[in-house]
Amino acid sequence: MNKTTYEEYLAEHGELTLTNVGVSMLPMLKQGRDMFTLTKKTEKRCEKYDVVLYRVPPNRYVLHRIVEVREHDYVILGDNCMNKEYGIKDEDIIAVLTRFVHNGKEYSVEDTGYMNYAKAWYSLYPLRREAKKIKAKIRGVIRKK
Repeated sequence: MNKTTYEEYLAEHGELTLTNVGVSMLPMLKQGRDMFTLTKKTEKRCEKYDVVLYRVPPNRYVLHRIVEVREHDYVILGDNCMNKEYGIKDEDIIAVLTRFVHNGKEYSVEDTGYMNYAKAWYSLYPLRREAKKIKAKIRGVIRKK
C-alpha cells in the first residue's frame, strides 16, 4: 500500500486532523492527548503567531509557531523549544493550524483567548531560556556531588 504524504492528503481534502506527537508544542499540545486541525496553506503569507506544519527534507515534518515574519522567510519556534529556526520559506510550509483540542476542549485560532495565550507565551521566551540555563547549571552541580 502506498503511503500518502501530508501534502497529497491536503491537496485532496484541504484539511487534516492529527493527534499530537512530541513535546515541542507544550503546554498548548500534549503528546497522545491533544489533537489539532490543519488547513492547506494558500498563496497568502503566514502571520506572526501562526502555527504551521512545514517539511524538513527529506521526510520530516515539524509543527511550530512563527515568531517573526521576514521579507523572504520566517523565524519559527516550538512553544517548548529554546532554539529558533531560521530560513523557513513559504514553499516549506504546507499547512496552517486552524483549531485544536486541548484537554478535551476545542479552541479556534481565531479566539481572542488563544491569541492572548500565543502572545503571552512568546513574550516569556527570554525568561524560559534563562530558567533552562539555570536548571542545567543546578543539575551539573548536583551530578558533581
